[in-house]
Amino acid sequence: MAVYNILILFLLLLLFSLSTAQPSADEQTLLLAIKQDWDNPAPLSSWSSTGNWTGVISSSTGQVTGLSLPSLHIARPIPASVCSLKNLTYIDLSCNNLTGDFPTVLYGCSALEFLDLSNNQLSGRLPDRIDRLSLGMQHLNLSSNAFTGDVPSAIARFSKLKSLALDTNRFNGNYPGAAIGGLVELETLTLASNPFEPGPVPKEFGKLTKLKMLWLSWMNLTGTIPDDLSSLMELTLLDLSQNKMQGQIPEWVLKHQKLENLYLYASNLSGEIGPNITALNLQELDLSMNKFSGSIPEDIANLKKLRLLYLYYNNLTGPIPAGVGMMPDLTDIRLFNNKLSGPLPAELGKHSELGNFEVSNNNLSGELPDTLCFNKKLFDIVVFNNSFSGVFPTNLGDCKTINNIMAYNNHFVGDFPKKIWSFELLTNVMIYNNNFTGTLPSEISFNISRIEMENNRFSGALPSTAVGLKSFTAENNQFSGELPADMSRLANLTELNLAGNQLSGSIPPSIKSLTSLTSLNLSRNQISGEIPAAVGWMGLYILDLSDNGLTGDIPQDFSNLHLNFLNLSSNQLSGEVPETLQNGAYDRSFLGNHGLCATVNTNMNLPACPHQSHNKSSTNLIIVFSVLTGVVFIGAVAIWLLIIRHQKRQQDLAGWKMTPFRTLHFSECDVLGNLHEENVIGSGGSGKVYRINIGGKGSAGMVVAVKRLWRTAAKSDAKSDKEFDAEVRILGEVRHINIIDLLCCISGDDTKLLVYEYMENGSPARGLPRRDDGGAPTAPLQWPTRLCIAIDAARGLSYMHHECAQPIMHRDVKSSNILLDPAFRAKIADFGLARILAKSGEPNSISAIGGTFGYMAPEYGCRAKVNEKVDVYAFGVVLLELTTGRVANDGGADWCLAEWAWRRYKAGGELHDVVDEAIQDRAAFLEDAVAVFLLGMICTGDDPASRPTMKEVLEQLVQYDRTSSVAAACRDDSGGAPSFSKGKKDGKGKSSSAGTTAGKMWGAGTGDEESGSFVAHPV
Repeated sequence: MAVYNILILFLLLLLFSLSTAQPSADEQTLLLAIKQDWDNPAPLSSWSSTGNWTGVISSSTGQVTGLSLPSLHIARPIPASVCSLKNLTYIDLSCNNLTGDFPTVLYGCSALEFLDLSNNQLSGRLPDRIDRLSLGMQHLNLSSNAFTGDVPSAIARFSKLKSLALDTNRFNGNYPGAAIGGLVELETLTLASNPFEPGPVPKEFGKLTKLKMLWLSWMNLTGTIPDDLSSLMELTLLDLSQNKMQGQIPEWVLKHQKLENLYLYASNLSGEIGPNITALNLQELDLSMNKFSGSIPEDIANLKKLRLLYLYYNNLTGPIPAGVGMMPDLTDIRLFNNKLSGPLPAELGKHSELGNFEVSNNNLSGELPDTLCFNKKLFDIVVFNNSFSGVFPTNLGDCKTINNIMAYNNHFVGDFPKKIWSFELLTNVMIYNNNFTGTLPSEISFNISRIEMENNRFSGALPSTAVGLKSFTAENNQFSGELPADMSRLANLTELNLAGNQLSGSIPPSIKSLTSLTSLNLSRNQISGEIPAAVGWMGLYILDLSDNGLTGDIPQDFSNLHLNFLNLSSNQLSGEVPETLQNGAYDRSFLGNHGLCATVNTNMNLPACPHQSHNKSSTNLIIVFSVLTGVVFIGAVAIWLLIIRHQKRQQDLAGWKMTPFRTLHFSECDVLGNLHEENVIGSGGSGKVYRINIGGKGSAGMVVAVKRLWRTAAKSDAKSDKEFDAEVRILGEVRHINIIDLLCCISGDDTKLLVYEYMENGSPARGLPRRDDGGAPTAPLQWPTRLCIAIDAARGLSYMHHECAQPIMHRDVKSSNILLDPAFRAKIADFGLARILAKSGEPNSISAIGGTFGYMAPEYGCRAKVNEKVDVYAFGVVLLELTTGRVANDGGADWCLAEWAWRRYKAGGELHDVVDEAIQDRAAFLEDAVAVFLLGMICTGDDPASRPTMKEVLEQLVQYDRTSSVAAACRDDSGGAPSFSKGKKDGKGKSSSAGTTAGKMWGAGTGDEESGSFVAHPV
């Protein structure tokens, strides 16, 4: 945003206008004392009389006037000696790890004019006497912390204040509107993203006539936009979005001469958009997610400087004004989910560098203008669910900037431009349910990961090379010829659907190279020959080869498959069906194969195989007797081994070593003596978990959770032990309210124990109705608690990825690894698969696939290196679980929740039915739950680069509260403390927003870095 950029520029000029001369000898002495009092944090290691005074700003006379120490991971409290620098006017400690209450030691800095403590972890209430800071304060930034309670009225005494930033905290009381209205020098005021008590916009803000930026989104505002704000003639940014305001937009807003950015989305504003929009400087107009009706006014074309036009999710009708096509600066158009009709403006894209174009879910008709990519900047075409017709503009074949095409469910005809398939930036082509014709090239662009083109009239041969393709659905077309002989050049496919074409020939043996494939549908073709045995060793969950001319036996290797759906009907198969497939789950899978028979289960619409043994009962008795004898023998051996092992464990007790990470009041013997089977509360792929009461008999003591790790090697390896110890030490040093405390590590010759704090409320999975663990049902979690859990968990993961000195990748995020304390505060647990990233964003090598099925990102199976986006994918699945009540993998036909969610979205229509019916007062939270559901879909995108970061996910979750304070809801629902999370503004001063739209992938190809708005269609 322009205003925020100007503010940053002003601050930078202020900073660099100060001389950076060496501090005087006296000042150096004071700095060294500060360094010592600060307990020598690493960022200050260069401070010395012969060194580099990092972050120290000095005047030409050697007086220290500023300390600029942002983003240095400082966690130690600010020492009082900082204020021994009597000429100190500037302190910037933003983006560090400061914790605790507001640092009142700064009261001693009497000359302070600039204080920035934003993006830390400060908490508690702001002091009532905050005015004990220097009254000469001009810039006060406390945003993106965790402050609670009221904003103290003493803030009114800072009469020289030009910038006050209190956004993105947890203030849940009141703010002094009248007092803030008296700060007449203010140019920037941000109170956004706080769960304040509901109330209207203070009329006193109309006195702040020098304001250029007023950011009041997400703070429970009610009422209408007051006319008192009409006096703010210097405003260039007004953001009242995501509140509970009502009424219409006042005429003065639409005629404001200096306004550049207007954000009123999701504020329940209604009525028609004013017919005279004459704010001539308006550059960004966002009225989305409201209840506006009527048509888009023709006068909108008068906004000659408009770059972004967001009117999505309203009830707008009528055509898009022809003048929109003539606007010279318009680069981003988002009008989806309205009731717009008629054709698109004739010269749309000719007179501006149009980049993002989203008009899906309307009633638009006619042809796409051939000027859409006139200026060769178009990257996004999202026009699905309309009535567009005619041919796809041929010149789009020359628009190499396109990376996303979503044009399904229209009436397009003619050849689809063939050159599009070679675009290097293109990732998604979704054009199903049209009447397209044409052919595909033999080689598809390496970047294309999804092609959905079913129900068209494409013909010719299939492509033989598409190295990046993961999902290819081309059902009901006219493709012919054989499957590619060498399918290794399609090795990244996870879904292949070619049903209802004219394919012939046999299934090539090279199909075994599709090791990532989980769904294969070749039904309703003319494929012949035998089924390759290699199919039985693929990781398939869906296999449909019905209605072909396949012959021969069903390979016995099919016994290795774990299929949720199988259809081999209407072929010419013969022989005995493999025994593992002779069960009721597949009773309709073999119809129309007259040569097939069964030996185990003859109730499957199959005849019995001939020549069965007449002595079957005798054979069964021999088998049973042999098995029983073996079991008895093995049991005796097992008991003997357990006795020997127990004796050895007693002898080796003295060889255990404990490495503590907290102050502990127990020893390794207290833990080892309680590792009994009756204390086991869980078991997984990496070990058993015990619940242990450390106290003696008759004493409540301390309850801890102990994870006993399985051995992975025949004997201990010194190098791996050293690496393990180093990694565990880093995890042990992690301190965060939403990450479970690792208390200590206990190591023996062949065993390692990790001792954690015990979380008595278990995991969120216990409160979801559709359980898959066979446990007794519990009262379902209600939406406010689910949202709190999501925010807490996101905060923990965001800290791991973005705020730790060495970023940490968890690699096994799932509902059962999110644990709840007595107040239902969520903490990330089980770092058994965690990996320390050497550098932020650096991919991490893996030697074996980690994680849990249903939560595992698709790149696990096809990439040698993964990054923290695998955690984002898994967390997206958790969000889907929390919103739908379903589990990640229920073993049914919808084997993967992420895939089910995508298919449900793809089916179209309202998404309200996806929300868990067990949520009481479901209607009140429906919009928020659907928004979180869509966010989960975005997180589970196939392309890691398209997924948001955990920091961005956290920012979105904090904002999904339009009903009441989430903090209050958490207390009402669980008795716990507030669970709001710290967010952070983007570089333009406005929170990123995914919105509740079903749009394209997160930010991928939106080009919307300027606005910071991420409106995403999950793919």
